[in-house]
Amino acid sequence: MTLQLTVPNMACSACSETIVKAIRAIDPAATIQADPKTKQVIVDTKAAAAAVTQAITDAGYTVA
Repeated sequence: MTLQLTVPNMACSACSETIVKAIRAIDPAATIQADPKTKQVIVDTKAAAAAVTQAITDAGYTVA
């Protein structure tokens, strides 16, 4: 399943790395692209969308 999420408070590459780590904690095999310029996170994962969104939220970011 591919998810395209908007994370408005992802401001820099360190933010994107934090988000990638948070998603990998729930799905180590996920393919993740996080772009702070566009505020987009594209995730190809077997985890539920709610779990991915919760992982990003728990890392301190907002999912729009």
